[in-house]
Amino acid sequence: MEYVHGGDIYSEEGLMDFSVNINPFGPGERVIEAVRSAAAEIGAYPDSRCRKLRNALAMELQVPPECLIFGNGAADILFSLVLAKKPKRALVTAPAFAEYEQALRSVGCEVLYHELKEEENFCLTEEILPCLDKGFDMVFLCSPDNPSGAVIPKPLLKRILQKCEKENILMVLDECFWEFAFADAKETMQEEAIASKYCFLLRAFTKMHAMPGLRLGYGICADEDLLENMQEVRQPWSVSNVAQAAGIAAIGDKERAAETRLYVQEERERIRGILTKLGIHCYPSSANYILMKSEKDLYKFLKKRGYLIRNCNNYRGLGEGYYRIAVRKREDNEKLLAAVTEICKEELADG
Repeated sequence: MEYVHGGDIYSEEGLMDFSVNINPFGPGERVIEAVRSAAAEIGAYPDSRCRKLRNALAMELQVPPECLIFGNGAADILFSLVLAKKPKRALVTAPAFAEYEQALRSVGCEVLYHELKEEENFCLTEEILPCLDKGFDMVFLCSPDNPSGAVIPKPLLKRILQKCEKENILMVLDECFWEFAFADAKETMQEEAIASKYCFLLRAFTKMHAMPGLRLGYGICADEDLLENMQEVRQPWSVSNVAQAAGIAAIGDKERAAETRLYVQEERERIRGILTKLGIHCYPSSANYILMKSEKDLYKFLKKRGYLIRNCNNYRGLGEGYYRIAVRKREDNEKLLAAVTEICKEELADG
């Protein structure tokens, strides 16, 4: 199967990677030290119920422990959810994260698409509400969105949830990048997820805590029967001792997350300003990445210069000319911006 996501540093060795969206400062010292200490425990099976991690996260988020489920990254949670529900028909926004469709098709589900409009910066609007009818079992949404970085307004999400409750549709909301957009979890749909059986939040430690190599994701849902069914359709030891220890350490590193969020917000807008002046269209973002559109083949030209960015031509609803870049440390961002400036000047000279 062809690899179609960011972060493929194994096929593209030696390139500075702007294609994957994680904390630009990498994993924190707390996490690294926890990983070192937990290495001594690899001779024992991990706790299949993640009890210490569950209690720590429940206390941090102020949610009931029984509303949490953990997995080998958010993708593991996603596939377990779909396998447990076995939906017949689902609605997915486009463009969107490819794994939604992949997971749904793995159980033979019919997938339909709600196309987001470029003139609206690929933001979800009330136009989705009439689309939600009894013919659907699930709807997949993402906020901040991947790849655009757009946040779905909470009042709209609450209206969507109300419609889903009425039509017996499970609303799956991917909030894997929420910590880059919100200072408080209360700004997310967390309170609604622990109050309604029709809302499932998908989250990960991957992005803010820069631990994609450890694989740790979690879900929040009030439907305990659904969570139990998810446990039954998956292998019992999906989260390693090391990943559980890293997660507990990450939960205790709140100040680092707050500092990262502010840094990314400032650096993201600085990058957008420079790229815009170079004639590259950048869409508004509340996450740690920027979706952009250019007539120049930025993927090809930047790769020649040693930089890997995300070519978004395989996203449904995008195509050629769309690219996504991560916000990294300023010194790295300066190098990328210098390369883009050089490409634009060469184009002008050729013209």
